[in-house]
Amino acid sequence: MYTQRRGGGAAWRAAFIAGLLLALAIIQACGSANNGGSSNISNSGDVEGTDAKTTAAAPAGDIPAVLNYGYIGTNKLNLPGGAEGWGFHKGIIQEELKKYGITEVKLTGFPNGPDQSESLISGRLDIGSLGDTPAILARASGAKTRLITQGATDSIGYLIGKKDGPKTLQELKGKTIAIQKGSFMHRYVAGLVKAEGIEDVQFVHMLRPDGEAALARGDVDAMTNNGVYALKLIDAGYTHLDDATKHPELYGTSATVVSEDYLAKFPDFPKVWNAARLKALEDLKQHEEEYYAFIAEQQGTTVELVKKASPISYIKDVPFTEPGLKLLGGTKAFLVEEKLAKKDFPLDDWVLKSE
Repeated sequence: MYTQRRGGGAAWRAAFIAGLLLALAIIQACGSANNGGSSNISNSGDVEGTDAKTTAAAPAGDIPAVLNYGYIGTNKLNLPGGAEGWGFHKGIIQEELKKYGITEVKLTGFPNGPDQSESLISGRLDIGSLGDTPAILARASGAKTRLITQGATDSIGYLIGKKDGPKTLQELKGKTIAIQKGSFMHRYVAGLVKAEGIEDVQFVHMLRPDGEAALARGDVDAMTNNGVYALKLIDAGYTHLDDATKHPELYGTSATVVSEDYLAKFPDFPKVWNAARLKALEDLKQHEEEYYAFIAEQQGTTVELVKKASPISYIKDVPFTEPGLKLLGGTKAFLVEEKLAKKDFPLDDWVLKSE
């Protein structure tokens, strides 16, 4: 059984929940900046909101003129990836939203899902895109959100070992793994450890940069990572212990959630949002090399790594798919079974289909 401290499964679960509640208590400092391809990054690494402005008339009815959107990942462009990021980068989503009186979109990057969930709960955000695990944990804790899109269903968690450290999964017994609590990668490695019967594993919460530094120093034996960041570590000689492609049931999915308060003001928002997202995706597919260059600049890497880690084929052109919903249900069931989620809830009460 995996534990936060050696020899106590119940203690680890309690520590996890306490950590999650602490994370949810942290509000990311949000500001605004222009959308000219740059971002304002504070010394602490927080990304201030970028204003993606449009030029529409007064808002229609009760629809607020400003939409507050959160995403995961702090980067110099202050933009998400995928169809959403391309749509904001090219102004496609803004143009679609201004037809409904939304004259400004404030974008805010967050280092992890629990922080973003707190901002949704507090009303600082109207909509957010994050991993399925933190979105489920927030809903299970009472967050009044609805799921309107699974933009991707192929999120791959990696388990990377330190140099000259464990070479196999079984060698992780009694070792320390750096994780991001409440992330889809946390769900991946927790499911992996349970399935493989690896005992006495210690999980330590660290954000990605801190985890990478700890791995380099040898302070932890392994860490979870994803995307180009995981591939960079592997290329640098760190041990590739495992990844979710070997365990498809442990894939993560993305989740775009909207607050119920915002939906009360704009009931047709899911349909409008998904149509704007699809328009952005269609444009993206007409400019594939430009898109890959955009993501490479955003993540400070090469086009080749982006193509390997985040191919365009991963981006879904419909809000929901049966495989994606099946993965979502499996993740929720795991979190409930392991008592990581505060309570169970019916997926049908959360998923909001706009068709």
